Amino acid sequence: MSETATLAVGADEVMALKRLALDGGLTGEVKLSCSAFADEIGTSTQTASRRLQRLDSAGLIARETVSDGQWIELTDDGEHVLRREYEDYRTVFEGPRTIELSGTITRGMGEGQHYISLSGYMEQFREKLGYEPFPGTLNVTMGDESVRRRAALRGFDAVHIEGWRDEDRTYGPASCYPAVIEGTDGDRYDESHVIVPDRTHYDEDRLELIAPDRLRDALDLEDGDRVTVYVTE
Repeated sequence: MSETATLAVGADEVMALKRLALDGGLTGEVKLSCSAFADEIGTSTQTASRRLQRLDSAGLIARETVSDGQWIELTDDGEHVLRREYEDYRTVFEGPRTIELSGTITRGMGEGQHYISLSGYMEQFREKLGYEPFPGTLNVTMGDESVRRRAALRGFDAVHIEGWRDEDRTYGPASCYPAVIEGTDGDRYDESHVIVPDRTHYDEDRLELIAPDRLRDALDLEDGDRVTVYVTE
């Protein structure tokens, strides 16, 4: 989700977004009128209308106006905002949280080496992560349970790698999450990051990691070896 969309709404809009989710807007369309929604959130009809307009403009809801009201549904970005709120409260009451993801080492298609090495990315890695990654990613194929856990990453703070373009094409942005990798023999590698391209389609069961060193060598890993990845907020 873009930072611009996040900054476009404030606490009042987030509260309104939560009310829409409680009304069912997170799982499907919900029909309401501005006057009824105003009663729910304790404001005037005009104020309720303005909050819905701001949520719509920020891309946090999708809505369709009809003769007797409007149909409203939270977008993926709207869900992301609420998940961030949820994770903040979890941190307040439960402390920092760690996601444990496990899977087996698999060989990639060689794309990681190409993209990681590009100057538009490498300069940002050095500046934002504090190191120059080994040119390539460690690929981990996860089981169903870890795939479900991975969804919680959306509520974690990420290091954002901006998209860029050269003379030939445009390269998309990515998000990086600090991670610790544990190999089959219990050895750990601390200075690594899970990297998630901010593209529409990617393999949900695949985890890609970058680090200053070649992780296969650092942890003596081969295809088929099981590893555990810990991502702490």
